Amino acid sequence: MENFSRRRFIRTTLTGAVGLSLLPLLKSCNVGANDTIRLGVIGLGQQSVFLVNGFSKIPGVKIVAGCDVYGIKRQRFEAQVKAIQEAKEETVEVDTYEDYQDVLARMDIDAVVIATPDHWHAIMVLDAVKAGKDIYLEKPVTFTIEEGKAIVKAVRDNGIILGVGSQQRSDERFQHAVNLVRDGKLGTLRKINAWVGPPPTPYDLPEEIIPADLNWEKWLGPMPFVHYNNGLNPAISLDPPVNEQFWAKWRYYKETGGGFLTDWGAHNFDIAQWALNMDNGGPVEIIPAGIDGSEYINFKYENGVIVANEPFTEDKNFGVKFWSDDAWVEVSRQHYAASDPSLLPPEKAETEADVPYETGTAHHVDFIESLRARKDPIAPVNAGHRSGSLGILGNIATNLQRPLQWDPVNEQFVNDPQADLQLTREYRAGYSL
Repeated sequence: MENFSRRRFIRTTLTGAVGLSLLPLLKSCNVGANDTIRLGVIGLGQQSVFLVNGFSKIPGVKIVAGCDVYGIKRQRFEAQVKAIQEAKEETVEVDTYEDYQDVLARMDIDAVVIATPDHWHAIMVLDAVKAGKDIYLEKPVTFTIEEGKAIVKAVRDNGIILGVGSQQRSDERFQHAVNLVRDGKLGTLRKINAWVGPPPTPYDLPEEIIPADLNWEKWLGPMPFVHYNNGLNPAISLDPPVNEQFWAKWRYYKETGGGFLTDWGAHNFDIAQWALNMDNGGPVEIIPAGIDGSEYINFKYENGVIVANEPFTEDKNFGVKFWSDDAWVEVSRQHYAASDPSLLPPEKAETEADVPYETGTAHHVDFIESLRARKDPIAPVNAGHRSGSLGILGNIATNLQRPLQWDPVNEQFVNDPQADLQLTREYRAGYSL
């Protein structure tokens, strides 16, 4: 017992006595200011490589477990974490699992990082809440709006800290633009271009042979069956080491994801929502492309502001542009411009500006600091859910090919039972929310 901190001893003994149901009530026993925070990672694909590197750079953080249904990715994760721990002269400590429940059952793990495909997010989050784990969740938060509502309630009711991987909120340039809008420096806001790309298309990849060490049934989980294609789970190599050569394509198809509209929408719609102070709100009308002469999906807010999924640069760079009658500001990960020099942000130091975007750690640090302080991170669960809802709503309006009236307070369509049916989805047999 010498290696157990007092808080872990309390959690272990109480769980043995009363079971998992009380774990969310034990948060007052959790991470102290000087404790090492121990993380488990669920989903070991391309994004996890960046996340492991990012969290491992933070003092007082140790990654000790990982889970994936693809054996070769578990091997890559183990080698990556061992190399990091050896370089830091730490005791080498890392385990891998095929079943995420094995990570959640570890009483020495304080928080989990969930970086799986979107269709698994809601069930895994609810299970993590039951296990009393804090959560860093990749975006978009969920596959459907009903799933999002369920995890917001579970997280809030049980005192869990959940941070969403919408890392643009931790980018000083995006923060500067949002503050200009909120402080009224642009004048009365009229329109926001939040360009994220198109909705999903039907799944049309050819069937391929499932790799021997990939558990396809577990990968599918709650998702209705689709056949395997390497595009959904890109191949990697350990010898020689070759990581994914493209982002997994499940995000682009109706059956497996929400298209660019949810994938990038969780970033750029999020900035628009943040600027509009809508972390607990949303639009009142969704107008799909091709209606009223518009080439792009428009979201109308009660105050008259239009958020348009519409590009604003010739190269269609993903980003956000804020418009008033007298001024404008546009911001992306590579670009910042404004109608007046007074609206530009302070110049970043060259060393900061040259860091590849996915390897920055500011967002990860914010999450860890939130765990220690027991406070909401900069991208809390409600904000992630509400921002992700825009992409989902845009897809529903596109499917129905008509404008939809939305009640952002009750999170349902206005007198539209047909549209309400698309707020949830069917699960495969054996799975439920």
